[in-house]
Amino acid sequence: MAAWIGLGANLGDAPAAVRAAIDALGALPLTTLSAASSLWTSAPVDAQGPDFVNAVARIETRLTAPDLLRELQALESGAGRERPYRNAPRTLDLDLLLYGAAHIDSPTLTVPHPRLWQRAFVLLPLHEIDPARVPEAALLAVAGQRIARRP
Repeated sequence: MAAWIGLGANLGDAPAAVRAAIDALGALPLTTLSAASSLWTSAPVDAQGPDFVNAVARIETRLTAPDLLRELQALESGAGRERPYRNAPRTLDLDLLLYGAAHIDSPTLTVPHPRLWQRAFVLLPLHEIDPARVPEAALLAVAGQRIARRP
């Protein structure tokens, strides 16, 4: 099953954290990394703190969506992720954006990610690795958000 993961960090060495997390995704059980975007810098959305470093990765996995979510949360925890309040700055944030064509709405997981189409920091990296997944209208809708590809 193909799955797309949004990655972000804005505390500590954020670029290193995102790169390490991309590598760690490929090392998950029953999973291989099939693509990763460039790193992007974006302003926090609905949050305070330093700019974020973001990316999107595509994996092929035989993990179920709930099992994949548990693995992502374990990676966040291992990177020192704390959740003192909603949208707090973070050492690592991993979001399950898409899980094949599945639509999941449970108390612990919503796929597609509920804010996928509202955020340039997800759509531009996703478009980079899978342009057919992001309609031009979606890119236009987030054009006013501050984001730049990192050199």
